[in-house]
Amino acid sequence: METIPRITATDLLDRYEVILLDAYGVLVSGDGALPGAAELIAALNRRGQSYYMVTNSASRLPETAAQRYRGFGLDIAPERIVTAGSLLAPYFAAHGLVGARCIVLGPADSLRYVGLAGGRVVGVDDDFDALVVCDEMGFPFLETVDAVISRLIARYDQGGTVPLILPNPDLIYPTGGGFGITSGSMALMMEAALRLRYPGRDIAGFVPLGKPHPAIFEEAVRRAGSRNMVMVGDQLETDVRGANAFGIDSALVAGGVTSAVIPETAPRPTWLLCGGLGS
Repeated sequence: METIPRITATDLLDRYEVILLDAYGVLVSGDGALPGAAELIAALNRRGQSYYMVTNSASRLPETAAQRYRGFGLDIAPERIVTAGSLLAPYFAAHGLVGARCIVLGPADSLRYVGLAGGRVVGVDDDFDALVVCDEMGFPFLETVDAVISRLIARYDQGGTVPLILPNPDLIYPTGGGFGITSGSMALMMEAALRLRYPGRDIAGFVPLGKPHPAIFEEAVRRAGSRNMVMVGDQLETDVRGANAFGIDSALVAGGVTSAVIPETAPRPTWLLCGGLGS
């Protein structure tokens, strides 16, 4: 198998007009900024270079996220943060969901994303038109998931369906001390429950919006005004696969979700980032 070339962060900045950065596993963990992240953001700001954090998060609005990152020593303006949650508004507009009653799983900002998209947030016991799974936090996990699965089964038992929307398709994320599940794993669990309940029935499943799907990259290009960009990420299945499919270069940061060993069948990054973010 052909060796993936290595590149330093400094060379990336010199080679590309626009730098796209994943959040968890590249710049931050659950505990704070990762080594070299502050130096990289400071260098980008000092150079006046175009860059965007492109994250599958649907749990924090850009303003909330920017404030949190400033507490980590990362001076990233809200307009530089492209989230999967922000994709809900165009999706709702394109699919006739403005005004839809939505059960939303996630913290307060997840509910605000749905509200900004034109959805009407309702409780798990209320009549609903759509289910939006944004995050694994912000609610009593087991009780809420049990209630939502029960509501879905009741709807399907009556022969109906419901739009299932998944802004963040990530399965796991690095916590600093290990890993945690996120909304993509919750969606898989719900889909498995429905398929077990209805064998042979065509279950549409959740519609994912974030990486590796193109909408979030399209938004980054719209903001940047250029496709001369590279996606820096730690996940082969989201960051690298998404960049490859969208037709832009990618640089893998090993040690986040992806180990240092890349299987032959996995998506191939353009570069392996070496020497750390601050090099």
